[in-house]
Amino acid sequence: MGSAGKWGAPENGPYTWPADATAVFKVQAAIVSLPPAHATNGLMAWSSIPHEVCGHDILHADLGLLQELANVVRNRLNSENIGQGLPDYWASRIDETASDVLGVLNLGPAAAIGLVGYFRGMNAAFSGRAQLRNEGPARDPHAADILRGYLGAYATALLEFDQAGAWAEIIESETDKDLSNIKLNGRAIDANTAKRSARIVAESIMKTKLISLENHSLDEIQNWRNEDESVAAHLRTLLQTTGSLTDEHRSGFYAAHVVAAAITEGLSREADLQVIFNRMISLLKLMHDTNPAWGPLFVQHPGDISRHLLYHPASPNLISI
Repeated sequence: MGSAGKWGAPENGPYTWPADATAVFKVQAAIVSLPPAHATNGLMAWSSIPHEVCGHDILHADLGLLQELANVVRNRLNSENIGQGLPDYWASRIDETASDVLGVLNLGPAAAIGLVGYFRGMNAAFSGRAQLRNEGPARDPHAADILRGYLGAYATALLEFDQAGAWAEIIESETDKDLSNIKLNGRAIDANTAKRSARIVAESIMKTKLISLENHSLDEIQNWRNEDESVAAHLRTLLQTTGSLTDEHRSGFYAAHVVAAAITEGLSREADLQVIFNRMISLLKLMHDTNPAWGPLFVQHPGDISRHLLYHPASPNLISI
């Protein structure tokens, strides 16, 4: 199973049709949509892509995974004596909650800090207040914004790269700036209990060995490690320049590295967001054009496949082997 992308209904923001939904149309892939405006700007919105692709699309492709995660989260919160309705609150929102965690496993801290920035922007557009919402209505399948900020911070803390703890502190501190009175399903929730529940949920989703995954945990399957952080750090420098992209920029990293680098560089002091965004798009386009999965071989599962060249590509007498 793979994922396809398109520019979708702008009023719905980023969203996906998972494979179990597109199967009705005999399409064996998930379809992820972004608002058309994000083709040219809206850098923070791109942090939502792993939530859709590596979250919802994966969760719906593995039978039994969502229900098992819901049970794990509910049971763990109950065993830790977390009350105030939080075990059922988190478990009933497992699709969105687990997707947030899976996004962090794919994109690293950029997924968590990016969503904080994106939610603030969306709330500013709709209400005039650039703050994370502290209220979680019963009808909303997502956890309250403030809880998602903490969830992202605590998931980041569990990643396998050296700066995970420092990044988690930054994300938690940024979320704290918007903390006021948490109210879930019409019920006031103590902030310390809410934070503790988010920490337990992050750990439960990431580290529990699951029957539906052949006794593997999600963080064993994917993680953000030192090599990923190193690649993203290298790309951050590239994204602030406007020179020509050469053949060395065609491979050696994944789209997740490019997007993560763009988001974190975009949050740096005096960043030129348009330059970073345009550069990100150019680099992704270069990677797409040279990806064997798109031709001429149409490789179904490309993995790390790449051409090995006999001579430098600047030569007119290029031979590929």
